[in-house]
Amino acid sequence: MIIDIFNHFMPKSYLDRLADLVPGHPVLTAFPRLKTLWDVEARLRLLDGFDGLQQVVSLANPPLELIAPPDRTPELARMANDALADLCRRHPDRFPAFVAALPMNNVGAATAEIDRAIGTLGARGVQVFTNVAGRPLSADEFRPVFQRMAHHDLPVWVHPMRGPQSPDYASETISENEIWFMFGWPYETTACMTRLIFSKIFDELPNLKIITHHMGGMIPAFSGKINLGFQQIFFGTPDRNPVAEACGLNKRPIEYFKMLYADTALNGEIAPTRCGHAFFGTASCLFATDAPFDAERGRGLIGNTIKAVEALEISAAERQRIFAGNARTLLKLA
Repeated sequence: MIIDIFNHFMPKSYLDRLADLVPGHPVLTAFPRLKTLWDVEARLRLLDGFDGLQQVVSLANPPLELIAPPDRTPELARMANDALADLCRRHPDRFPAFVAALPMNNVGAATAEIDRAIGTLGARGVQVFTNVAGRPLSADEFRPVFQRMAHHDLPVWVHPMRGPQSPDYASETISENEIWFMFGWPYETTACMTRLIFSKIFDELPNLKIITHHMGGMIPAFSGKINLGFQQIFFGTPDRNPVAEACGLNKRPIEYFKMLYADTALNGEIAPTRCGHAFFGTASCLFATDAPFDAERGRGLIGNTIKAVEALEISAAERQRIFAGNARTLLKLA
């Protein structure tokens, strides 16, 4: 069995609602072309092509806070989560659980939706984005969301959010050549995790579970930078990081990064998968594909990611933990 813990689905009723709320939004042109994203039967046919594959579904972009104001996003979250829960009820053999969407521009409503989605609908965690309409997740105003998830002892999925409006150079106004997507998203994930760690979130909530998309972004490849900070070169020692000390961290920064979970959604590339696994270890890696966002409507991402995990030089038991065992434990699946 294989459990894909980070893929996306957009219920048709929700997609239709977006047309009313954000007319002209790029997703309204793009998403209807990707039938496996919103059509249940098309998604089921996709999964039928892979023996024993299940998916824990989460809502696709855009974040709710970029769609509607704070007084309207709670309704959107309820609508999306009700639809995802219904999908799981109707097809439990394919969709054993879902990840709840949250109205992050209304933190009070977000914490209430956490309790409802988990307690009533059976969600196995929540999805947030690396920023909330430009605000960092490490800001104090968003701490109640993480506190609530630590209380439920279920994970927070973190998806990168960065668009073309984030320029690559200060002299420009937009990002060109899709740099915002290819390299901006891994940077977003890395920056978000670093800010959360240095905000002492793991010292305050040591049991908090965070799943980083795309194998932690840049973290595995640049772990040496984590171990040797800029100020540490001039004002620290091999074992002393002045910035970490100023923030009051109880441990070395690298130890907090090792507390994160990471998924295998790396477009099926073998070398980056090996790099990420070498950093996070088997116990913290979970199978994910980012399906159905590829030119084959998800088939390429799923097939190639399975091959990338199979290429890891680990035991069959370890491989099965990545494919399904870790997900069962972390999400408390039957």
